[in-house]
Amino acid sequence: MSRGERRVIVLTGATRGLGRALVQPFVELGHVVIGCGRSAPAIAELGERFRPPHDFTVLDVTQADLVQAWGERILAGQGAPDLLINNAAVINRSAPLWEVPREEFEQVIDVNIKGVANVLRAYLPAMVERRRGVIVNLSSGWGRSTAADVAPYCATKWAIEGLTQALAQELPAGMAAIPLNPGIIDTEMLRSCFGGSAAHYPSAEEWSQRAVPFLLRLGPSDNGKALTVR
Repeated sequence: MSRGERRVIVLTGATRGLGRALVQPFVELGHVVIGCGRSAPAIAELGERFRPPHDFTVLDVTQADLVQAWGERILAGQGAPDLLINNAAVINRSAPLWEVPREEFEQVIDVNIKGVANVLRAYLPAMVERRRGVIVNLSSGWGRSTAADVAPYCATKWAIEGLTQALAQELPAGMAAIPLNPGIIDTEMLRSCFGGSAAHYPSAEEWSQRAVPFLLRLGPSDNGKALTVR
């Protein structure tokens, strides 16, 4: 695929943080962005700002049936995506593992692992049939290392690393699945852990200026590689 070719990009967690920061640069480069997120007001704002063929849907990725219906609608209208970015994620409130409530632990697992699987299930069959496309599952530095008070989040991102590398072994030639560490970025999620010191890191918008060209360069030769945005 030539670098200048228009691509259909599916992006989860498009309403805030890294996901929101990716939308505009992709659009400005002429690509079609298909996004989802849980915030109805934020989705409405995206829909007003970025008109069709861009498409933004209120969606909770933990709802498997709704994710499947979303995928069927998008596939019928746009075809299989060229780039699928599983970005939607949540983090637990900083606390020792034994103090994290069961409901909160389960929410982190449900969004960060099961949600990714739900989206893959919705889109991968069409991508595999076409034998083309790149899947990027957002990992973290805490998917390759650990820290106190974020054990549930670490567990999910380590899982994403393993899930994605195993998926890479299952894909046909011509495709790629990549676990991607975005780096340390000043987002609401980081501030929940780092507090005010998160301001020492790049903003999501600054990060996106490096991340978008990086993502667009990914291809079959990157299949299975654990990469970091540089």
